[in-house]
Amino acid sequence: MRLAIIRKVLWALAGAGAIAYAALLVWTSGREPAQQARSEPPFHADFELTDHAGTVRSDEDFAGNWMLVFFGFANCPDICPTTLADVSIVMDRLGEEADRVRPLFITIDPQRDTVAELASYVPRFDPRIVGLTGTADQIARTAKTFRIYYERLEEAAAPDGYTMSHSSQLFLFGPEAGYVTSYAYGTPVEEVVADLRDRVS
Repeated sequence: MRLAIIRKVLWALAGAGAIAYAALLVWTSGREPAQQARSEPPFHADFELTDHAGTVRSDEDFAGNWMLVFFGFANCPDICPTTLADVSIVMDRLGEEADRVRPLFITIDPQRDTVAELASYVPRFDPRIVGLTGTADQIARTAKTFRIYYERLEEAAAPDGYTMSHSSQLFLFGPEAGYVTSYAYGTPVEEVVADLRDRVS
């Protein structure tokens, strides 16, 4: 009888130990992403592209300013025009603080988004937004630097028979071109304005 009781106690202890070990594994795995994020190397904006006025611009031209950066293309049917319209509202609502913010629109479709095309497209949303384009290689290098995704997709119904799939977040970089944060597509304008105002004021 005593032996049976001892066995039950040992089994109970073993079970409790297994549960504790499993809990430790879950807790540890849950902490790994944060630790990895802290160990990632600094992320800085780095580009040399041509703006929609035909002037070659680099990240150094915007030194000392906060940069709001969005990647898209002029034939985009929804995400791009919505985001650019939101950026215009953000700039309006920032008031005088908007003078410290430079919104940039970088195309991921250089084949169609020439200087002339961007000169026609970007000002429709806000004259403060700078449209940037370049060669296919320049855009690829810039996208790699910013760690964004884009891909050409064949689509018969789209202009010229193709469209572009791409990352949709709006990036914020500090006065020294260091990455600060990003806003997911659809983030309410009020949240973006409040966050920016806290940072730039």
